Order: sequence, then structure tokens, then C-alpha cells
Amino acid sequence: MPKQHPDPRPQHRQIAAEMRALILSGDMAPESRLPSVRELMETHGVVNQTVQRALKLLKDEGLISGKAGAGVFVRGTTQQVIDPTSYMAPAEEGAAYSWITEAANRQQRGSSEIIDVSEVAPPVQAAEVLGLQTGESALMRYQLLLLDDEPAELVHSYYPVDIAQGTALMHRRRIRGGTPTLLADLGYPPLGKLDLVSARPPTPEEVTRLELPEDAAVLRTFRVVYTTGRRPLEVSVMIKAGHLYEVLYRQGEAL
Repeated sequence: MPKQHPDPRPQHRQIAAEMRALILSGDMAPESRLPSVRELMETHGVVNQTVQRALKLLKDEGLISGKAGAGVFVRGTTQQVIDPTSYMAPAEEGAAYSWITEAANRQQRGSSEIIDVSEVAPPVQAAEVLGLQTGESALMRYQLLLLDDEPAELVHSYYPVDIAQGTALMHRRRIRGGTPTLLADLGYPPLGKLDLVSARPPTPEEVTRLELPEDAAVLRTFRVVYTTGRRPLEVSVMIKAGHLYEVLYRQGEAL
């Protein structure tokens, strides 16, 4: 039997991780009362301070809340389900970018902030997909997407310079209908995509811009959008808070 690998994390993070998993899976139901601090101390064999630190992590993530004189209660999962395919198609004529319309469908207000637009040498993974040689550049659009004025997602998108040159992609302002609409109008309709999804600890910039709580992981989606002839049209790196989102993919006509 293989040797069991011990969890190297501090005890308060281990306790928080166990409770977080139960809350996000629904096994600890919304509005249910957590065991008392004393019960948690006895269950995990730890002191009061350790339990309090674990509870603080979960409170900072919005998963639990205290009620004076009543105890600590589960607020429920903070995760929203995001369907990536809903953001790929061009917007209908006169409609806003799908980030905004999809948010409205969930009774939320979607918005965006443009952080940077410039020609850069893209990351190796993006450069390889775009077929760039060492030193060649792509157009980068870097933005922060928000829901109800709260930071939700960081997006770095890279475009071939020959497509972007002389278009609204080059300007540091929002594009009516979003980039899928603009690209389709230019004769480059998005016809397919590939998503590679992974999880990792956040970088310092991601913690700051997404206002992440301690111990939060991020979901990283590396997306390639293809146009006619399977030409890579757009490469994006999208970063979401792992405790806030689940990614939904459907397959099959009946789903």
C-alpha cells in the first residue's frame, strides 16, 4: 500500500478546506448552523484560536456568517455557473457584449474596465498558437470584467496584428457588441474554440485586482478561437476566482 502523503498546510487551513468542500457541494445546506467552536475544537483536536482562524477564512470568502447570540451559519455556495459558449457568438444587432447581456439574464449588472491595449510579445503559449516567431508581437487587450461593480474576471486577449491593425481593437475603449461582433463584421467570424481549464494559486496582481481572500485559488482558462480555415483568431487567458465560479460545458442535443 502506498505511503500516505500528509497534508502540509496549517491546521486552520485544513479545517477550512474540509468545511469549504461541504458548503460548495451543498452537503452543508444554506442557513444550516455550524457546529459550535467547542465542538469543532473537539472534533479536530485543536485550540480555540485555530478554529477561529478557520472560520475567518470562510467568512472572508462569504461562505458563512455569524449571528449574534445564535451561532455561525452557512450562507450557501458563492459559486455562479458560467457557460463559456455563451460568450463566443457575435451579439445580435444593436445588442451589448454578451458579458453584459448574460449578466442581465441573471439579474446582475455586467461591466468592464480596459486596463491596457498595446502591441506586445505574447506569452509563449499564446505565441505558439498564433504562429509567431521570437520577437514578433500581437495586439493585447487586457481588461477586468465586473458583476454588480465587483471584480469577477481578468482577461488578456491576443490578436494577430494584421487583423487588428487599423480597427477598433487598437483603441483603448469598449467595443460595441464586443470583439466577437467586430471580428465577424471584419470577415473573421468565430467558428470554433478550444478551452484548456486549470486551477492554481493566484499571482499578487490577481489577488489585488480580483480582491481575492486568503487561501483562494483561481480558475485559469486558456482559450483559442478559430475562424475560417481553422486560423487562430483570438487567444485569451481568463482568470476567475475559484471559490466564486463553476464552469459548465454541455454536450449532446438533449442537454
